[in-house]
Amino acid sequence: MILQALYDDYQRKACDPDPARRLPAFGLEDKEIPFIIELTAEGRPLGIVDTRQGEGKKKAARRYLVPKGVKRASGVAANLLWDTAEYALGVDTRGKPERVLEQHAAFRQRIADLPEAAREDAGLQALSAFYADYGYAALESDASWPEILETNPVVSFRLHPDGDLICQRPQLLAATASVVAADEANGVCLITGHKAKLERLHTAIKGVWGAQSSGANIVSFNLDAFTSYNKAQGDNAPVGEAAAFAYTTALNHLLDKNSRQRLQVGDASTVFWAQKEDVDAEDAFAAVFGGGDNPDQVGLIRGLLSAVQSGQFDGGRGENRFFVLGLAPNAARISVRFWHAAPLNGIAQRIRQWFDDLQLVRAPNDPEFPSLFRLLTACAVLRKADNIPPNLGGDIMRAILSGAPFPATWLNAAVLRCRAEQNVNYLRAAAIKACLNRLLRFQNNVSDEKELLPMLDHDNTSPAYRLGRLFATLEKIQEEASPGLNATIRERYYGAASSTPVSVFTTLLRLKNHHLAKLSNRGRAVNFERLIGEIMAGLSDFPKHLSLPEQGRFALGYYHQRQDFFSKTESTESTQGESK
Repeated sequence: MILQALYDDYQRKACDPDPARRLPAFGLEDKEIPFIIELTAEGRPLGIVDTRQGEGKKKAARRYLVPKGVKRASGVAANLLWDTAEYALGVDTRGKPERVLEQHAAFRQRIADLPEAAREDAGLQALSAFYADYGYAALESDASWPEILETNPVVSFRLHPDGDLICQRPQLLAATASVVAADEANGVCLITGHKAKLERLHTAIKGVWGAQSSGANIVSFNLDAFTSYNKAQGDNAPVGEAAAFAYTTALNHLLDKNSRQRLQVGDASTVFWAQKEDVDAEDAFAAVFGGGDNPDQVGLIRGLLSAVQSGQFDGGRGENRFFVLGLAPNAARISVRFWHAAPLNGIAQRIRQWFDDLQLVRAPNDPEFPSLFRLLTACAVLRKADNIPPNLGGDIMRAILSGAPFPATWLNAAVLRCRAEQNVNYLRAAAIKACLNRLLRFQNNVSDEKELLPMLDHDNTSPAYRLGRLFATLEKIQEEASPGLNATIRERYYGAASSTPVSVFTTLLRLKNHHLAKLSNRGRAVNFERLIGEIMAGLSDFPKHLSLPEQGRFALGYYHQRQDFFSKTESTESTQGESK
């Protein structure tokens, strides 16, 4: 299913009328070529053209369609008319002259193996003359030469005054295609169902976070334990060369560093695409999970949610499917962390439910639509992405797209960070609310408890929720009684209050009397006493222990009550300012 969807995506994009978005034809690949050696018809080098733009490490080379590169590890295998400087020029950059001679000979042999008609091309004639009469010695005075010796970059050749590379000349492209077409079928392709020449080694997939920089494989058989019926390598999962080229090209395009259809979810490099072209939906999905911090992203998300709520979003009336694929590193291979395929309008409904679950009263600087990455890091130790549990991001994404309950590990992580740092911030509170409400929705036949609201709920009778409100009230009394305190009861008592309330609340209520006595505004003290009475009216006793979900309700009650205090303070200050 995954390879079939990627194959179909390639077929659609390979026929795109826009050349800038069109994927390369079979036998070609889109490759960054930083340096081009420009030759006259006689083979004389005119210089080295640096195609890169930008500054420092952000320099990006121009991309060209070139013959598809070979797959190599430690052996010698040359690409056709483009490769590293050692292969293409025969220059020793690492002190291994014997190996460089072998590499350059392989590069020259690839050219010699082309059909005779292709070797008569003017570009190849010029390249042959360059090798025979000049060689890399004629380039040593060029300003780019020291960098080439230092970095061994990818280079190619161009015939002056052409704009295309020699490997892009029509005769050579036709020769490459004819060589591919001449291959004989030796099996049935799993993707197309047609007879084809099977791919023995599939192209490496690049761009997966944490995987090898040279790329890793989804389809790979390199040990006897992975094979069956005495089949070797790719024959165990028969995929035709053309189909293997199609799915790997499509996936590498989606994972490209400049792709707008990829994002990072924990340790899973996630790509997404629509079966039929829908740029607006793909942009909205990227904004939803990639981050909704800038105005453009917020506008996209609001527009999507509004269209879903009003019924204007039909997602192709159910005919257009949407695919989400999460990939994670696994040594030299890539593991599929999650895969989801569903109608586009169904995905949109799930996204709307996701933001409904997260909706929470917040400060002006808190994001209206927090990204999944920010929610994950908020629940990680030291808020570092490296400390996010490996499977958590994928499990949450799967729950979002399927509508299932969120993993208990997310609720556990959010509650533990609140206790460890004595800080119930907006992102952690949103995560807790989403986890608890989604769980309640799936237990509606077991529990009569209602879902948690985005704002303070005076009618919520949950003891844990009321204890959280009570703790926030006691902290507020202390803050007003002793302004400028470096630490409040939260720093000392939050962990115990949220897990074993009976051990601390008696002490806190006794301290409360001392703090109330210090308030100069007696009306304020009366209001606090009234609020405490209202909160404790639903409490018969202080529990000895609160379970994990109850600790989450405690944190949310605390957060709601604190936000209610802040909003009332701001409202009072605003009213006073207007009266002046």
